[in-house]
Amino acid sequence: MHNHAHAPIAVRLSCWLFGIALLVALPAQAMAGTLRFIVQPIQDRATTLKHYKPLADYLSRTTGEDVELEAAINFLTYWQGIRKGKYDLVLDAAHFTDYRMEKLGYIPLAKVPGTVSYSLVTHPDTLIFEPEELIGKKVATAGAPSLGSLRLQALFPNPIRQPQIIEVPNAAEALRRVENGEVTAAIVPTPLLANHPDLNVVLTTDPAPHVTFSVSPKVPAEVREKLRKALLALGTTEEGRKVLQAINFPGIEPADPKRYQGYERLLSQTWGY
Repeated sequence: MHNHAHAPIAVRLSCWLFGIALLVALPAQAMAGTLRFIVQPIQDRATTLKHYKPLADYLSRTTGEDVELEAAINFLTYWQGIRKGKYDLVLDAAHFTDYRMEKLGYIPLAKVPGTVSYSLVTHPDTLIFEPEELIGKKVATAGAPSLGSLRLQALFPNPIRQPQIIEVPNAAEALRRVENGEVTAAIVPTPLLANHPDLNVVLTTDPAPHVTFSVSPKVPAEVREKLRKALLALGTTEEGRKVLQAINFPGIEPADPKRYQGYERLLSQTWGY
């Protein structure tokens, strides 16, 4: 009778131990939920979702994982999210990539070839030749801590000789305000000027590694490898080339972690660093 009284407890204990064994034996399956993919908000949220959805769909099809695209409304909310390691796959600038590598253990997978710079631009009718001529004038930039805002701060190190910085949600809005005459100048990623050839370029910054895909250390190694292979294969198939065309990228190349060293220091004066 004594043994019969404890039989249900033994059964429950066996089931519990079996469940624990399954969790230990199948870590990849335990992680097999949705992969949260976010792109830095250089463009407005709706445009980002429209342009990058083909990429998210491509990654889902080629890896067998559920890749869900997300977009932030501005760089402040974006910064708050990436500081907390909320996202599994991220596409953004070198200073953010290096920050996550150093602070959160993210792994760079692949990048857009080459480098990217930022350009300080004015309306075609506004002839300004030196940044100093913008002191006291309105200059639009995507909000801190975007790379554009940090580059702009570096151009004006004297705190009493500053332009009137107008923070906008994204670079596209900064360009719109220049063209409408709402601001005197804006600092934006140089590649965006391909669609605005008439703007006057005052200055172009030193280049940094182009935008990079990095993945959370929480994502299993085999899933990371599937993502890396899928990204690097984008230029090798008709489907992949259509995706690249949708996001206006010339291709994808491997990412060397050493190339990002030191860029996270650009964030050292940023809240939450």
